[in-house]
Amino acid sequence: MAKYDYDLFVIGAGSGGVRAARLAAISGAKVLVAEEHRVGGTCVIRGCVPKKFMVYASEFAHHFETAKGYGWTVEGASFDWPAFIAEKDKEIARLSGIYVRNLQNAGAELVHGRARLVDAHTVEVEGRGSVTADKILIATGGRPWRPSELPGCELAITSEEAFHLPQLPKSIVIAGGGYIALEFAGIFAGLGVDTTLVHRGPNVLRGFDDDVRAHIAEEMERRGIKVLLGTQHTALEKTDTGILNRFTNVHHCESDVVMFALGRVPYTAGLGLENAGVKLADNGAVVVDAYSKTSVDNIWAVGDVTDRINLTPVAIREGQAFAETEFYGRPTTFDHEMVALAVFAQPPIGSVGLSEADARRQYGKVDVYLARFRPMKYAFMHGEEKCLVKLVVDAASQKIVGCHVVGPDAPEIIQMAAIAMKMGVTKAQWDSTCAVHPTLAEELVTLREKYVPQGLGQAA
Repeated sequence: MAKYDYDLFVIGAGSGGVRAARLAAISGAKVLVAEEHRVGGTCVIRGCVPKKFMVYASEFAHHFETAKGYGWTVEGASFDWPAFIAEKDKEIARLSGIYVRNLQNAGAELVHGRARLVDAHTVEVEGRGSVTADKILIATGGRPWRPSELPGCELAITSEEAFHLPQLPKSIVIAGGGYIALEFAGIFAGLGVDTTLVHRGPNVLRGFDDDVRAHIAEEMERRGIKVLLGTQHTALEKTDTGILNRFTNVHHCESDVVMFALGRVPYTAGLGLENAGVKLADNGAVVVDAYSKTSVDNIWAVGDVTDRINLTPVAIREGQAFAETEFYGRPTTFDHEMVALAVFAQPPIGSVGLSEADARRQYGKVDVYLARFRPMKYAFMHGEEKCLVKLVVDAASQKIVGCHVVGPDAPEIIQMAAIAMKMGVTKAQWDSTCAVHPTLAEELVTLREKYVPQGLGQAA
């Protein structure tokens, strides 16, 4: 008789949990997955997938303006928010259904309900009761953070509610300076909403290369987004016509909607992890080792709940590495170095490796290559939009340790750059690649003159 009801119990049916559960079940393991919301997790249901659909929808206004410069007459174009939301919801339901079928076809069981650990091998499942498992995987992701102490906080929405607004607002204030804030600012501005971005820091996208941060803020303002830096909310007040935003400076404004995009926190509250002795970090993240194992020998965690690199592809790879190690006898870890990322702002950003500042701290002397230019598509119509491409090179080894692109198709470009950089490409090898002309990407392999930041002189 089996010692436990299941070989593996997975809490959370997002991308990382589903990948791990599927692979474990295919190996012949008896697997149960519990999901309290909808299968697909943050990415599919309330994150990158629906958000990318919104980005696509919002870009058409800019495309229409560009088309006029190329001789097209675009008259009478209008946007139907309810129609778009309905189609978006249909597609999300279809994708969630695919996740469900993939789990079932692999032989895993799925139960809808909140799960809570009773001890290291026992889980209480809403609507199911107690079950036991040899191994437990936590893959519950993260949730938006709200400043609950802020007066009027309850008047604001987060990114999760933004996907289901009954109507498109005429004006919105978005609080935050991270990638989610920038992406939604571009979305709403592109759809014709009077958009204001408010961030307490001196610039947006903390942790990114400083040239990228300055460039994207300038380009966002060029597209009509009001960017207020060095300030934050002190209160929200309901008015007869909307919401009054009070800030730490004298600049106050009213808007139809206020959205908080102030970061996300690991979703560990109420999981009963303390009952099993699972160690948590100060921010609630599950502490794990290189194999995603927690402080408890039979419990693992993958994805955003561990707060390592909070990206869907990373969660998938972590889930796969866990399954390879525990159910296929192939000890596998995921290398979190040199992971490419994209910000689907408008214009978009692609980045892999180190910022210039981080590279200087790590390597000492670095060579920097940077170019700003008007892309061919917009230069033709006398547009003012500019792209940025930047390479950061370790001066001693001449390996490229950072690549940053801001401009059309930057996320597509950075994927290919990441492959070469993961293999340790040098600047000479990079430059030996023949350019594809005329493209934006060719600028990356034609950068020859070193860039000296203003004020550094020979110290650069």
